[in-house]
Amino acid sequence: MTEKEFKRSVLSVTSFASFLTPFMGSSVNLALPSIGSEFSLNAVTLNWIVSSYMLSTAIFILPAGRIGDIIGRKKVFLSGIILFTLTLVLLSFTMNIEWLISIRIVQGIASAMIFGTNMAILTAVFPVGERGRAMGINVTSVYIGLSSGPFLGGLLTRYFGWRSIFAFLIPMGIISIILIKRRMKGEWIESRGEKFDWQGSLVWGLSLAAIMFGFSRLPATVGLLFTIVGLAMLPLFIFIEKRSPSPAFDVSLIFNNRVFAFSSLAAFIHYAATSAIGFFLSLYLQYIKGLGPRDAGFILMSWPLMMALLSPLSGKLSDRKNPGILASAGMAITAAGLLALCFITLNTPIIFIISILVVIGFGFALFSSPNSNAIMSSVEKKHLGNASGMLGTVRMVGQTMSMAIAMMLVALFMGKAKITPEYYPDFLRSMKTGFVIFSVLCVAGIFASLARNNNLKR
Repeated sequence: MTEKEFKRSVLSVTSFASFLTPFMGSSVNLALPSIGSEFSLNAVTLNWIVSSYMLSTAIFILPAGRIGDIIGRKKVFLSGIILFTLTLVLLSFTMNIEWLISIRIVQGIASAMIFGTNMAILTAVFPVGERGRAMGINVTSVYIGLSSGPFLGGLLTRYFGWRSIFAFLIPMGIISIILIKRRMKGEWIESRGEKFDWQGSLVWGLSLAAIMFGFSRLPATVGLLFTIVGLAMLPLFIFIEKRSPSPAFDVSLIFNNRVFAFSSLAAFIHYAATSAIGFFLSLYLQYIKGLGPRDAGFILMSWPLMMALLSPLSGKLSDRKNPGILASAGMAITAAGLLALCFITLNTPIIFIISILVVIGFGFALFSSPNSNAIMSSVEKKHLGNASGMLGTVRMVGQTMSMAIAMMLVALFMGKAKITPEYYPDFLRSMKTGFVIFSVLCVAGIFASLARNNNLKR
């Protein structure tokens, strides 16, 4: 196999695997009303179906990246695909909400193993001049999953029930395993023989879980208590990592690498400001607008479809232009789209919602690939696992934070009530308040993105 064929094989395998989890996530968003109807769930519990998966992924993605550095990224990547496929089988036979959320937690661990090593493998294989294009293609597969998920998920939910979403992905998981075995030759081990930092990983996981759980319970006293405890554990995590000879995360990347630090912060803010859009609009379109899951999915796919079309171009452009400037422009466009969503009412035309989602998709595409390129290109080869883990972590923590904000607002405005016509105005207020908060976050993210540009090399 020539070097060119090897690169093409690695890119195809990682991109195919990257399709699976976003497809499932966007499909599940469309299935939430059907799941809620079958198990008689309120909006807060529906949120936990999404948040449990995100929180689990966020906790384990950093340790997964580090384990990949020690024992081999391909081993961890393959193990993640196998575990993910197994959870799809188990979810296809869900009988109660407790089982569903429990398996979703395990599925989050599998996703952490995939995304904690995926970008590190790509960065190790593709040199700087080719990296942006490769990342753009990989990100495109993510967005193809996001764009096809609402439509296909809506069709599957309508005609075969929501469990068919998980069954539909089982053959794809098996294909991914076969592709990895046959086409991804070799292994990437940068820290062979080093010890894994269990202490730091445990403190990190407990801290993140406490913050996310506490934030979802605000403004209640228990929520405030958990949030404070979680935040108080972060300095302890930094202290442990500074003293560890083999840290789970090299904190010097944050304190000594301006590009890495501000690029990671920008990614966190961007995902925190956008990830709950699908959750809110899925419920809005199906409950308030009275659309079925198929039609709602067709509308929601306009956002990630725009990302899929433009991400290869923005990734390739980031190989030649300053990726920080491109990412900052994308953040500004996303902020404009979020601001427009603040004006949604009970009678907002569908074409207005589609137009705004297209704008947000354009901004997201212009931000994501260049920002990922900036992060992965700002570190030395030995830190690729850390950088890949950090990239996945800020994405998942941002997504979890976004859902936590949504959960807090729904609980604040609706309590534990189900989404029925008398509560439509309350749900609408919670959604619009969320979009206001997300708009403010995105505007702040523009400045975080711009702050790294003076130190960013092309």
